[in-house]
Amino acid sequence: MANTTFSGPIRSEGGFTTISKNGTTGAISTLSSINSSGFASLDANTLSVEAGTGITTGSGTIYRTSVQRVGGIITTRILIDLTGLRSTGSGDIIGVNGTALVCHIGQITAAQNGTILTGSMECFEAPAGGDPDINIHSATEGTGVEDGAIGDLTETILVNAGDATLGSKVYFAAVPAADQFLYLTTGAATDADYTAGKLFIELMGYEA
Repeated sequence: MANTTFSGPIRSEGGFTTISKNGTTGAISTLSSINSSGFASLDANTLSVEAGTGITTGSGTIYRTSVQRVGGIITTRILIDLTGLRSTGSGDIIGVNGTALVCHIGQITAAQNGTILTGSMECFEAPAGGDPDINIHSATEGTGVEDGAIGDLTETILVNAGDATLGSKVYFAAVPAADQFLYLTTGAATDADYTAGKLFIELMGYEA
């Protein structure tokens, strides 16, 4: 169907939905919608490359992202429940225990996330089981795995957070460059699975 231009308001009793159609399979995906009550959902506004399966396959692990552009500010958010992931040695990558699955928590790109200016990590539930000293690194490679040393990658520490406690919030001392991957690492040695721990990571960027 060709583009259609209306001079007056468009009205619908059932709401509006924006979709995409897979050219091969014909499968329909919802990109955004406004329901009949006026609730807007931006389903496609997530990281273009989300966490590796070494994060998302954890038992009880929750991982969600959102990316939103308002005016000239681009906000990227990552919400993660650490339950089911594992910490090991100091400086090692957090992820599902004993696997060779990729354990980054998403990739930052200039096209989607803008040039990152600042970031923060807030704790909404204190980590338990695994080590509470959780840091964030960025790395050029997206191949890091659980129990792997972050120092084996081309990496930069973004925040050396110390122990996460309920309500604690720390700010990034450095920011990820374009196309880098984010990792959670431990700042101390505790070889155990997390049974609790909810973190909220927020990055603020702009289109250069």
